[in-house]
Order: sequence, then C-alpha cells, then structure tokens
Amino acid sequence: METLWPQIEPVLARVTKPARYIGGELGARVPVHGPGRVAWLLVYPDTYEIGLPNQGLQILYEILNDRDDALAERSYAPWVDMEAEMRAAGLPFFSLEHHLPARSFDVLAFNLSAELVYTNVLNLIDLSAIPLHGADRGPADPLVVAGGHCAFNPEPLADFVDCFVLGDGEDVVGELNQLLAAWKSGRADPAGSPPTGPHGADRSALLRALSQIPGVYVPSCYEAPPACSGGADDPQGQRGLRPRFAETPALVEKRTLADLGASPYPRQQLVPLIEVVHDRLNVELFRGCTRGCRFCQAGMITRPVRERPAEQVRTMVADGLARTGYDEVALTSLSSADYSGIEQTVASIIDDPACSGQVSVSLPSLRVDAFTVATAAQIQRVRRTGLTFAPEGGTWRMRQVINKLIREEDLYAAVDAAFSQGWRRVKLYFLIGLPTETDEDTLGIVALARQCVEIGRRYHANVAVTASVGGFVPKAQTPFQWFGQNTIDELTRKVQLLREAARPVRGLTIRWHDPKATAVEGIVSRGDRRIGAVIEDVWRHGGTFQEWSEHFDLDRWTAALERAGLSLEEVVYRHRHRDEILPWDHLSAGLHREFLWQDWTDALAEHGLPDCRWTPCYDCGACTGFGIEHVVASAVPPAGGSQGTGQDLSTGGQVPVQFLTGPPVPSGGAERTPVSAGVVPAEEC
Repeated sequence: METLWPQIEPVLARVTKPARYIGGELGARVPVHGPGRVAWLLVYPDTYEIGLPNQGLQILYEILNDRDDALAERSYAPWVDMEAEMRAAGLPFFSLEHHLPARSFDVLAFNLSAELVYTNVLNLIDLSAIPLHGADRGPADPLVVAGGHCAFNPEPLADFVDCFVLGDGEDVVGELNQLLAAWKSGRADPAGSPPTGPHGADRSALLRALSQIPGVYVPSCYEAPPACSGGADDPQGQRGLRPRFAETPALVEKRTLADLGASPYPRQQLVPLIEVVHDRLNVELFRGCTRGCRFCQAGMITRPVRERPAEQVRTMVADGLARTGYDEVALTSLSSADYSGIEQTVASIIDDPACSGQVSVSLPSLRVDAFTVATAAQIQRVRRTGLTFAPEGGTWRMRQVINKLIREEDLYAAVDAAFSQGWRRVKLYFLIGLPTETDEDTLGIVALARQCVEIGRRYHANVAVTASVGGFVPKAQTPFQWFGQNTIDELTRKVQLLREAARPVRGLTIRWHDPKATAVEGIVSRGDRRIGAVIEDVWRHGGTFQEWSEHFDLDRWTAALERAGLSLEEVVYRHRHRDEILPWDHLSAGLHREFLWQDWTDALAEHGLPDCRWTPCYDCGACTGFGIEHVVASAVPPAGGSQGTGQDLSTGGQVPVQFLTGPPVPSGGAERTPVSAGVVPAEEC
C-alpha cells in the first residue's frame, strides 16, 4: 500500500494545527501490513485534541497491535479547513501512522462517546470513499464498526454502520478479528456456504456470522414485522425489531470484562504533539458504578463495579510517569473517591521517591460524600488541581428524585475541606430540566452555590464558585428513558431564573449549556431508525462538528425533522408510557426492564436507594444476569458513606451550622473552634 504523505505534506502549510495530521507521537506503533493480518483503522469522530486522550481507543489500539493476526492505526476527524483542502485535492480520509487511505483498511471502527458527533461519522465514511449506506457496500468495502456508550441505542446510525459492539471491547475485539481473519483469507466461510467474492465469502454471510458473536449487534439482521405501522403502544412503528435469521439472537446482551486487573491497558499511553484535553497520565481505577443516579447512562450500563488492584494502579502510574514525563496523574473512574483505599493510593503516588515530590494527582470524578479533609490534604500536597463537585440537583427533594443522595451537609463539608486546604476556586455541576423539577428546585442551585461562597470566605477574602448548568437529556437504558425532555423555551427560562438570582452574589458565576444543543442531543439519544434520514439530511446541508458551538445550527435539525415528517414534540418532548416499545428494547445493558420501571416510579415518589455495593441486592440484573459480582477491595463503604449507605438521610435538606468563639477567622487563617453545633432547615439560611 502506498502512503499518501507526499500529497498530504504540502497541504499542511495551509491549515491550522498541522500537527493534528502527522502522527509519530511517543507511544505510537508502527504496524507492519501484510497477508494474514486484519487491518483496523480506529477513528474518533472529533478533532485530534478531543480524541487522542480517549482511553477506550488507546486500549483497543494496543490490544490489536499486540496480536499476530491484526494491526491498528488511528485517525481523527480533520478540522473544516483540512477537510476543504482534502476534498479540493482529492485526498481521502487517511491514517496517522502510515498515512494510508481509510479504504485500504479492513475495518473502520468508530468510538461513539457523544451523539452530536454522528454527522461527523457520516462525513468520515464519505471522505473515505466508502458507500454511505451499509446496504450499498460490497465484499471489497471495509467493515464499518462502532462502539462506546452511545451504542446502547444505535438505531439512528443503523443505516450507516455495519455492526455495533455493546459494552467492554477488550475481549470481543479479538473474537471479531478472528472471524474477520478467516473471512479475509478464505480459510473458512462464516455462513458455511461455498466461498464467493474476493474475501472468501459474500458480505451478507459475514454480517450474519458477526451477529452471532455475543455483544455484537448487526442492524441488517433485524427488521420490524410487516404488519407494524405504528400505534398507541408503538408510535415508531418498530414493535420490537426481531431477527431476520434463525441463528441471530433476539436479544443482544452487552459484554462485560470480569477482571480489570487482567487488562492493564494502556501500557504505553500516547503523548500528544500539541495541547489536548486531559493532557496528563490517565490511569483507570475501576469500571462501573452502583450509586444508581437515575439520570446517568454511564453508571447504569457499566455495572457491576470492578476495581483494579491497588498495586497494579501504582505500577501503571510509576511506569507511565517514567515513560511519558508527565507531572500530573489523573486517577479515573465514574466515582474516583469511592475507590477502596483512595487516600493511601494517592499518598503512595505522591510519596514515591521516583516522583521527587513533583507529581500531582487529580481525581476527575469526585463524589461529595466521599471527599474528606484527608483526601483534600493529599491531593494538594504538590499542586492544587481543579476541583469539581456534582450535586446535580438544587434541593434535597430533587436529589431524592434523581437518586443523587448528597445531603447539604455532605456538600458543605466537602467544600469546607477544599477551602480549608487552600483551594480558592471550586466548580459545581448541576442539571436542570429533571423530572418533576419546580422553580424552587431550580433556584436551589443558587442557594447551594451562595452558601459555598460563604464557606470559602471563612478562609479567603476572595473565592470563586462556578455553577455549571446543563440541560437534562434522557438516555436509553436508564430509569428516565420514559421522561419527556424539557423544551428549549422552558430550559431557557430556567437559565434566566438562575442568572437573575445569582446576579447579586459576589464570587458566584453561572455557566450553562445551550438549550438548543440540548434539544438536538435529545433528537438522537432516543431516536429510532427514522432519525438516520435526519442525520444524513443535516450532514448533506453542511452540518458537521455539531458539538462545536461555532458550527452548531438548530435550524438545520428542525428543517431536517420537518422534511422527514417528524417534530421535536414527537421525538424529544413527549413522555413514553410503560408498554411502549422502545427502539433499543432488543438490546440489553444487563438491567431488567422491570427494575428500570420500578426505579422510575420510585423517582416520581421521591424515594432514594442506597448504593447496592454495601446493601442487599436490588436484582437489577447486572450481577445476577451475568454471573459477575462487584469486585471491591473493601467490605465497607468509603469514608463519608456512599450514596446514602450508612448515612442519616433524614437530615437531607438541612444545613449544619457551627457556632464559633472569638473573632471571625481571618483570610487564610486558622482552624475554627466550635463550641456547639446544630442544624437549621435550608430554607431558613
């Protein structure tokens, strides 16, 4: 295969950030193409800066390149200036390692981390000179594969992607490669029929064989019953997509990596050539979360919890720092402060003689009720990395609805711990537009943030609290999948409420996500196959990089919906009912539908559930259905409790007050000395 580099190099002088397209990073592989090896092009459908740190892509990159029968190269979406140059010069989408045309690979594998990149997926398929629709591809065309959290409702991309992988990819990628190697070489025909075509079997036979691999969903192997025309219980006209072939499973279940310790990847994290998001050494502490936040798709679909052994964490950190030269480590997970022995792990990294006291540790996902003064003291010993807490709801009532059982005293204790250890800036993250939300709940965001400012002023004259507000988008495979999303006008009104209430509070800043972008995310997040035509329409009218505010355009989406005979009201705003067939009902994240519905009714009843890691099993299906238990190193909850476990939830909605002796504490001053303590209702503060 001939490299495109001689044609690419002259173009780079005319585009911004040419280093996005040259490859050669520390940690990059130089795979050797040849017979008997399946060639994968791993694609993140966003810019280099966003995609390079993605751990899922880096893990698969190493696993495939470690195999004798596979190789993997990478690519990211070219920015608009580079795309224009490529189309003008007739240059196709290419890989970074050898700058080969995407079409020369056997597989194009996309990571789907966010819905607004879907138009980029179509754009990259087209830029690769591959037929846009799967139905139009032949045996010589690459297989288009996708995975990631968004794959748990793949129907909007069903017309364009040949197969989706549900769940963890570490094991299934090898099974896919084994089948593809046999098909490519002609050693075996997956369908058992005489070989036909240049790869030893026709494409439809390959797809049928792929559909039999656990965790792999092949849209072309499923169809709606002929009599299905849509009705009260099936407005999308799907009535549960059913398999077209006897060997294709009726329900596709996700793949779960049982032992995270058996997969110490990535061993060689890529070190970027330019500044990227999350530019640091990233080491995964554990996978999965059972706190049960009802809005959180990631927490629902990644159960059960599987911790990485502490010694392996320390080894991965030490080896990674020595190889990359980074001076910051991020210990990643959905809830890093819940890791067994988190304080000891942080201390062991900072105290490692090899670090010479120069390596800082950040915990990107901090849970308020597990963040203590001791944790704060450890992570600020070298430098104070950013602190973001996510109460999500502004009132205790709202947090019971969403099952984010963070009491006011939990939040204020965590903020107090941070400010007492020298932090002057804290970021809080909230959602608006949640089920049953009232204006009182919305304004509670400002009330909480104002109190956090006051806590900070006990220690410092100038503190900054930023309340970042996002509009809630219901996701598939969660208890809120039946909820009708707030309208653009309603979310805009709530943002204005917050802005007005926060205006007189010195030290408080309100930031918010564009309600229009929230609505478009809702179009795709719970869409069916009809939304594929909408995505294609938006793309054909120039709608790429829709997750970037400078390129986002709501009018493209509403016009495309109208041309498809759809509306925001039908697709986004309406509530679903219990018996309605949902577009993802033939796919399983391991959670029983009955459990999700019960959790939805519990939400409406404002009833919270403690974390099931330390309470009796709720039989959600994640453990019982897969025969995999939670893998944790401790039999007790972490410090401060965990999602209501061992906590007095009757104190939610109350603010703890400490009465001080002597004069007020000066800025940056000494510890407070309480003489007595009590609580008062939050509404009285």
